[in-house]
Amino acid sequence: MANTTNFGWETPDDTDLVKDGAAAMRTLGNSIDTSFVDLKGGTTGQFLSKNSNTDLDFTWASGGDITGVTAGVGISGGGSSGDVTITNAMADAITTKGDLLIGTAADTFSRLGVGTDGHVLTADSTQSTGMKWAAASGKVVQIVSVVYGTQAYSQSSTHADTGLTASITPTSSSNKVLVYLSQNGMQKRNSNTGIDLRLLRGSTVIRYPGYYDGENDSSLRNQFGSVSMFYLDSPATTSSVTYKTTFNSYQNSNGVYVQFNGSESTMLLIEVTP
Repeated sequence: MANTTNFGWETPDDTDLVKDGAAAMRTLGNSIDTSFVDLKGGTTGQFLSKNSNTDLDFTWASGGDITGVTAGVGISGGGSSGDVTITNAMADAITTKGDLLIGTAADTFSRLGVGTDGHVLTADSTQSTGMKWAAASGKVVQIVSVVYGTQAYSQSSTHADTGLTASITPTSSSNKVLVYLSQNGMQKRNSNTGIDLRLLRGSTVIRYPGYYDGENDSSLRNQFGSVSMFYLDSPATTSSVTYKTTFNSYQNSNGVYVQFNGSESTMLLIEVTP
């Protein structure tokens, strides 16, 4: 069968390729939405933001998504552009170590300055803050304890030291000293006498803890006894205060003892706030 169709091959030259490419670019360019031109430009740190509800409408913008800072209760400052500064009024109210901020009403407060060392915070409705610093009531400040066991003897009605003594220096002249006394080993050698015991602050007799007599029977001798007591004293000073006990032979004839044969007596001094 005879071939009635003629085929031919030719190689396009460079000019043809350039022409075809340019035509394709013109066609592509005509189909691109010119709104994309908005994407050009911008500066360092900016971000792309929607400019309107129109498709492909963008713009370059600076900053984040916070549009403004509004100060609330206890805060001042704020703003919607540039550097925004806010200040905490509560922090500014504190001026000294130990200051407290006390609520005085709804959404309000006031500074209460630090109190005196050792004071405690106390409610007081007469104060502008409703609170105040005050000395603790009934607080133990310090304790002094003495135990003494040396025997003392007397055959005289004149008072002599038992040897039991203790000193304390109050931290405030308004504080009190609670004295606990346990005078032991009190003995008389004859039924016809007794022991008069006294408590002194310095040289002043402040209490008469007791009179030990035992049995008034001539057949009962070498009797032992003890006297104990609590006494709340008000020395009204910040100087050292000495407490001691003295004793005598009531009948000024027969001998009497305290701490007989090494029996131990005790004195306890407790400084307390009123």
